[in-house]
Amino acid sequence: MRSPHTFDPELAAALVMMPEVDISDLASARAAQARQLASATGASDTAGVEVGELRVPGPPGAPHVRLRVYRPRRRTRAAADPLPVVYGIHGGGFVLGSPDVDHDWNLLLCRELEVLVASVDYRLAPEHPFPAALEDCYAGLCALADGAGALGIRADRIALWGDSAGAGLAAGLTLLCRDRGGPEACFQHLCSPALDDRLETPSARLFTDTPVWNRRNARLSWEAYLGKDVRATAAVPAYAAPARATARALTGLPPAYISVMEFDPLRDEGMAYAHALTGARVPTRIRMLPGTFHGAWAVEHAAVIRDATREAVDVLGTALGRR
Repeated sequence: MRSPHTFDPELAAALVMMPEVDISDLASARAAQARQLASATGASDTAGVEVGELRVPGPPGAPHVRLRVYRPRRRTRAAADPLPVVYGIHGGGFVLGSPDVDHDWNLLLCRELEVLVASVDYRLAPEHPFPAALEDCYAGLCALADGAGALGIRADRIALWGDSAGAGLAAGLTLLCRDRGGPEACFQHLCSPALDDRLETPSARLFTDTPVWNRRNARLSWEAYLGKDVRATAAVPAYAAPARATARALTGLPPAYISVMEFDPLRDEGMAYAHALTGARVPTRIRMLPGTFHGAWAVEHAAVIRDATREAVDVLGTALGRR
């Protein structure tokens, strides 16, 4: 049957090779993803990048937080100069994923921009519901900023980057840092962000059959993260679902770049958040990628994705003083 969605031709051709995501059977979804990622990361080109790991104190009463750290081996800039940082938060609907999800992307950023990339391995729902993931992200970011001297990084040049649920966590993290007086990120880069648990936008209602992510998966992910009886109620704070933040609550946040996919249930909440940030006088750019669906970043050879990748790298590079 012909799809009702006009996907980019290169992306449409790649769909037959992309696994279906169904988080209603979470154990199977996690096992399938682990197999896929093990194969992918094993083939990654790590030339020019030193990949290591840090374990830092977690939130009070919680385990340590693991950070996968990417550091450029060869630098064109002065070797003694502290490095800017990209603090990466992976996606996975709050229930899937690890730093392996963004391994190739993190390698690319480290090489291209000569920055330190730290990818946080936060706890997953439903075993660890909100605020566990957000608190892990906050603990990891605090550890980086506090140890800036020893790590050879600039605490005043940390950009947050996230995709999907990771982008939602990045947005919530900016709110949390501001309100707690924690580390001050210089930029937030949000890709296909999951920001609104209510799922009431036109795209959230329309895209029930889109590839990789659809309304059903979105609902299940929010229910796992917040609790089935909590999602879409007044009990959900903006730290969990930043779309709920008032205009006043958005003031004073770092500049933002938000990209959304055309055929994605999360499209409209990302666009609405960009407009809300702009209304709160936060410098914000938004880009919608035509013909795309959630997770289309994985189709690296497609021209629309190559173009978006170049722009994303340039945006982060400019924010970090690398362009």
